[in-house]
Amino acid sequence: MTDQTPMVPGPSESEPEDFPDDIDLDDDYDTEDEGEEDAGPPGPVNWYLLRADVLEKEWYALNRWVERLRRTYGLPASVIPPFWHRHDELVWELSALHLHWLCAYHPEQDGSAPFGWHRDFADARARLREWVAASGTRLDRDRPTRQTAWPGEEPPEPVEDVFVADRDRDFVDYVAAQVAERRAAEDAFYAGADVDPDTGEVLG
Repeated sequence: MTDQTPMVPGPSESEPEDFPDDIDLDDDYDTEDEGEEDAGPPGPVNWYLLRADVLEKEWYALNRWVERLRRTYGLPASVIPPFWHRHDELVWELSALHLHWLCAYHPEQDGSAPFGWHRDFADARARLREWVAASGTRLDRDRPTRQTAWPGEEPPEPVEDVFVADRDRDFVDYVAAQVAERRAAEDAFYAGADVDPDTGEVLG
């Protein structure tokens, strides 16, 4: 779907007034650089491998689509909670569903593809309910998904609910932090520092 690089791994209709000005929020199919021919339906997005600038655009594209999806189908917070962006399991599930939708409704796709997407959408809703129930995220509050420590690992930090008054503000701040972290990992990589291949964190 977008330009990806294997070198630097790393961890709405209503939009806040300070959404970045350079984010294109108008075209879900705008996946090619200017001057490139349409290469057909988009390929998978690997969130670990996106460059910082591409990561930011993917976050806002997914956020816009999820907003549209929840309103179109009247989805409750038990399926898509406001703070889905803070839970990796929900991000990957929704990202896969978004890409499936883009492919199903791509002009080069055959006419029966949308029916297949709706069938898979039903399966995805069941998984989303399971992820949401397990994570404990709610309509007006959020908490990190609980982690189970394996033998020899340090026990995880206590998990507490955090009240969030402004979801859009939380999303903007969260994405900014993610992009800054990815950009720091890129800078460290190009500077010759050791970068964890699984998390993108700078070592040493």
